Amino acid sequence: MKLLILLLVPAFLFAKPEKPNIVFLLVDDLGWGDFGCYGAEFYETPNIDRLAKEGMLFTNGYAACTVCSPTRGALMTGCYPARIHLTDWITGHQYRYAKLSPPEWSTKIAHQRITLPEALKEGGYETGFFGKWHLMPIGKEDFEEHYPTNHGFDLNVGGREWGQPKGRGRYFSPFDMPGLPDGEEGDYLTDNLTEAALDFMEKRRQAPFFLYFSYYTLHGPLMAPKPLVEKYREKAKGSGNSRKQNTNPIRAAMVEKLDDSIGRLIKKLDELGMTDDTIVILTGDNGGNYADTSGGLKGFKGFSHEGGVRVPLIAKMPGVIPANTTSKTPVISMDFYPTLLHFAGLPARPEQHLDGLDVSAVLKDPKAAFKRERLYWHYPHYHRTKPYAAIRRGDWKLIEFFETGKTELYDLSRDGNEKVDQTTAYREIVVDLKEDLHAWQKSVGAQMMTDNPNHDPVKAAQRAKKKKRNKK
Repeated sequence: MKLLILLLVPAFLFAKPEKPNIVFLLVDDLGWGDFGCYGAEFYETPNIDRLAKEGMLFTNGYAACTVCSPTRGALMTGCYPARIHLTDWITGHQYRYAKLSPPEWSTKIAHQRITLPEALKEGGYETGFFGKWHLMPIGKEDFEEHYPTNHGFDLNVGGREWGQPKGRGRYFSPFDMPGLPDGEEGDYLTDNLTEAALDFMEKRRQAPFFLYFSYYTLHGPLMAPKPLVEKYREKAKGSGNSRKQNTNPIRAAMVEKLDDSIGRLIKKLDELGMTDDTIVILTGDNGGNYADTSGGLKGFKGFSHEGGVRVPLIAKMPGVIPANTTSKTPVISMDFYPTLLHFAGLPARPEQHLDGLDVSAVLKDPKAAFKRERLYWHYPHYHRTKPYAAIRRGDWKLIEFFETGKTELYDLSRDGNEKVDQTTAYREIVVDLKEDLHAWQKSVGAQMMTDNPNHDPVKAAQRAKKKKRNKK
């Protein structure tokens, strides 16, 4: 009789919920070569590797910028950093004697914009933020108006103006962070933030939630529990001295702590019976902070090449996102806004997420017809690289440097590590891509640099050498 009743229940009652939970995990300074599923051998990431096997792994996941704050702004708004004029990490470097001066860029998200958490909240979601925010002006009158709770989050644990832990204990207690108790001596930041996230999941099990866990790790200063550091110090003794892969024992321990955190979150979803009703997304805000964290790609954080912007991207939702699949589709930070609205069963907001594309079709089927023609980057600032803009169209990538107008052209289909500049060989493509890039810059109102009246070539060169030496 019970079987007959079940057979008579309409099939739609067993469909996925219209409003699934969302767990979005953003890792700071995440290198292309930091996870086992992306080729890491020294680092140990069993939970993350399992997540990739149970979901979809992307080989062309991109951050909106090579540094953190612009990517975070793009995630929240669905807009290119150039469009919202939030184009550098807050508050940026000072290059007083450089050839060009940066524009008067923004250090906050305008309240007129409806952010992703605000849109989800209007759609019935409870929203929780954990970790690094770094989207606040420092020392300005409206400083307190730009905490996460002023941009759509019901709860803020750890989010403030900091780009890295600056509490008295840094990654160890005391943390000096809003909403996060200092804990006991020896407590580790990643662990305590994870506990807060688990508590949020537990208390909100009767309502759909958006949990945005923005890890401070793997940003410096490199700090991790001593037993884990010793584990990797011993492991490093037998790994040789290859520069192809980072073998820093402290950073490796931080990666393991990250992996442990993600494993605990996934386990909690299982315990609460939420696994099938939750979409989990894991990605990074820019490339790794060291040359040997890029998995062989050229450059790293702060550089214009692939190692600075191509990041791991993994997504999982049982029964919706096919397990153990890989997608080559280019996906960038702004895309998560419209994509998550789709999964939440909420209407798109094209007037808000102006640059993001809904990639839900690809997440449901890696072979789905999805056309992404172009990706753009605009960085009118000095960092490890000179100011530049870039475009990827198809497999061609063009970089244009603002000081000289010099370009670099790469065919990523044959030269993914950007070893051979094709500018001379394909001048027509260079001209075409530059026109495309310039038209885009104009269309989004990208701010341009101006001549610096204090330019001093000698002092500028001294400054650049000092920054390179300090790796800042």
